[in-house]
Amino acid sequence: MTKTKQFKALLHSGKLEFIMEAHHGLSAKIVEETGFKGIWASGLSISAALGVRDNNEASWTQVLEVVEFMADATKIPILLDGDTGFGNFNNARRLVQKLEQRGCAAVCIEDKIFPKTNSFIGGEKQALADMEEFAGKIKSMKDAQNDPDFCVVARLEAFIAGWGLDEMLRRAEAYRAAGADALLIHSKKKTPDQVLAFAKAWGGKCPLVVVPTMYYSTPVEVFEQAGISLVIWANHNCRAAITAMQTVTRTIFNERSLLNVEDKVASVKEIFRLQNADELQEAEDRYLPKKNESTRAIILAASQGSELGEATKAKPKAMLSIGGAPLLHKLIGTFRAERIKDVVVVRGFAKNEVHAADVHFVDNDSFATTAELASLAKSAEWLEGDVVISFGDILFRRYILSNLLADPADIVIAVDSGWQERKPVGHVDFVTTSRAFTLKYSEDDVTLKAMGADLPKDKVNGEWIGLVKCSARGSKLVKDAVAELGKRADFNKLRFDDLFRHLLAQGAGVKVHFITGHWLDVDNLDDLAQAQTF
Repeated sequence: MTKTKQFKALLHSGKLEFIMEAHHGLSAKIVEETGFKGIWASGLSISAALGVRDNNEASWTQVLEVVEFMADATKIPILLDGDTGFGNFNNARRLVQKLEQRGCAAVCIEDKIFPKTNSFIGGEKQALADMEEFAGKIKSMKDAQNDPDFCVVARLEAFIAGWGLDEMLRRAEAYRAAGADALLIHSKKKTPDQVLAFAKAWGGKCPLVVVPTMYYSTPVEVFEQAGISLVIWANHNCRAAITAMQTVTRTIFNERSLLNVEDKVASVKEIFRLQNADELQEAEDRYLPKKNESTRAIILAASQGSELGEATKAKPKAMLSIGGAPLLHKLIGTFRAERIKDVVVVRGFAKNEVHAADVHFVDNDSFATTAELASLAKSAEWLEGDVVISFGDILFRRYILSNLLADPADIVIAVDSGWQERKPVGHVDFVTTSRAFTLKYSEDDVTLKAMGADLPKDKVNGEWIGLVKCSARGSKLVKDAVAELGKRADFNKLRFDDLFRHLLAQGAGVKVHFITGHWLDVDNLDDLAQAQTF
């Protein structure tokens, strides 16, 4: 059953029905889960949630956006508090068209002047709309609807404005004749006398709706006996939320702690449930490629980075802030953006300062007297399957990693062909390749021929950036090579160029993926400054 049919059925069920206020997608979802058959999209509550007054300060398009999220989150009908229709008949009929497009089942408009003022603020001073003009507005809305079941509810404010029963009945008949599907009889009295008197005099000519905010102590059986069709609980979710937020916020502020709050509020897990997070996970499993999910990243982050002086006196280079987040976190974020969830971090200097969520830590406590391969050896047990090995002090554009991952080669490294434009300090992994970088397309693979800091400049074709991808076979080759090199007396001084030279000597092929910049090695204070805007 469509949402419009559902709402019309509520009006004509022959028994008293109830709908509950909501003011955004989350509260609408809660209303539906509780068991209500419909939602009242309260103008007061939506305005309050947006931080503005209930005086048409929120534009009708802003209200529509909220309603769209509410409709998307639920399967039950929504009756929108449409104030006065946000203007004249032309605005009102366009409102109907837009509400239909957004899955809203019905709209309620009140016979006051635009811009409206909430009925409980100086109600008797508020002018009513001209009856004939308002009836014309209703007719225009009914003429504009495409769905024959879309409902327009006319809200009568004569009681609020201080008029009597006769004026209410006169206006009610005009609005019913204009096509209103139901009438909302509003009163600010603390007893239901006015609405009951109207219901008796009206005689059931069309469905009646009431909002017992002021006369809340009235048993609902009274409305049932009076022939009322629908009761709106109009603003209580918003008011409850305000009380809860004030209490929680005040407690946290005063106590500077979450200790007396955490077990009294909804869990984050409950938020995820209401957001239907499980469905997204299932959809990802159906629609997203499974590539990279079995890939592991090993990040070597054991060094202090003494070249950075005071910045790394007590904090390792990998934890320096880059744009508000640690360098290591930026690096991990790049891997996870490519769906690499299994991350291993080798830490050393000030290891207790190295932290990141959902990663495995391996410690190289001999960081001060060892080089890169010693750190890699510490993570040897993780060198299985598809693995990406990365230095812990580099930043690079995501496409570089994506291209490495897409390459089927057993071992492939990222090499910057624009090495001459950099001014690196310390050890640099220059490389010689099977052919120099060119913009011309070639199907021939580029392979590594040599790597080292002391290569003759006329033999240098680029600089390895500290990023290598290995297939399962490639990981075994690297693991075996590290084990073999580990037998050397000078193992603690060996670097990656020693590893690659060993692999080449063993006949292992190393494929080169050329890049032109788009990466940064954070070695000194100038690099650190540049990294802030990388």
